[in-house]
Amino acid sequence: MSFLKPKDVIDEGDTVILYISVNSMHVIEATPTIVNKKGETIEHIFQTSFGALKVRNIIGVKYGSRVELSKGYAFVLLPNPELWTQTLPHRTQIIYTPDISMILHQLEVRPGSIVVESGTGSGSLSHYLLRAVKPHGHLHTFDFHEARANQARDEFQHHGLGDFVTVYHRDVCENGFGEELDGKADAVFLDLPAPQLAVPHAFKALKASGGRFCSFSPCIEQSQRVCVALQELGFTEIQSYEILQQEDIVKTKTFPIMDLEFLKTKKTASSEEENSEKDLTKILKQPRDTIKVLTSSAPPTQPGHTGFLTFATLQPAFAR
Repeated sequence: MSFLKPKDVIDEGDTVILYISVNSMHVIEATPTIVNKKGETIEHIFQTSFGALKVRNIIGVKYGSRVELSKGYAFVLLPNPELWTQTLPHRTQIIYTPDISMILHQLEVRPGSIVVESGTGSGSLSHYLLRAVKPHGHLHTFDFHEARANQARDEFQHHGLGDFVTVYHRDVCENGFGEELDGKADAVFLDLPAPQLAVPHAFKALKASGGRFCSFSPCIEQSQRVCVALQELGFTEIQSYEILQQEDIVKTKTFPIMDLEFLKTKKTASSEEENSEKDLTKILKQPRDTIKVLTSSAPPTQPGHTGFLTFATLQPAFAR
């Protein structure tokens, strides 16, 4: 029940984030015992690069507390969508925070929204959508792979989010979203190999009052096909974005200050050549003052490509 609402103390069965460093985080279940491959019930001991953790010791501990490992320490954190994206078990390739932030903004998802998602996958984006639509909205998410759909359904239930999401096993390119969702959605999101085939179904699912559409595609050719399908159905404000996150290098640098006072003195033509060498020697021998400046520079390597986000608006029925 860790994702449902903020809480202070770890209860048995909670999903907990074990934080060692920004590059070393693990998701664990707060259960004192587990069943091994032989079917035997044994004590739940979680192994990390800094030693072992007896999981029973974190039950009843406050979230945010430091816990001891056999060769170091870690912190136990309350999970949220951002931490879950960094630690979730990957069933498929997932969408990360830079793209997700743009998706949520462009789809105008808010409490009470009805959202249709196709391509549940590992549930990375789904957790963000659920946080945004609670407590009165609902997420309808589809996956063509039955095992992944079942795993996602169990995961949402375990996280306490089952009341806000319905998981379907269906190929939406072939069978659509179902008549029960026609005209019900405020927003539709597609993450499919051939998203243009599902655009007509997205058109049917959006409300008569209009709504927003988004498709995530690794290749520009997929995005182009989606744009054509959207234009044919009367969507407007069609735009494609590529989100690249770049972390600038910020550091303090020291620069010498040049003394240019001698330039302010007016010199005659005869004395200029005579004194120039002496002035230069004098300047070079003088200790230079320095100034510290906070600088920002681009990293030596640029971030790699993730995918293209195609957005569009379906106008209200009377304006189409």
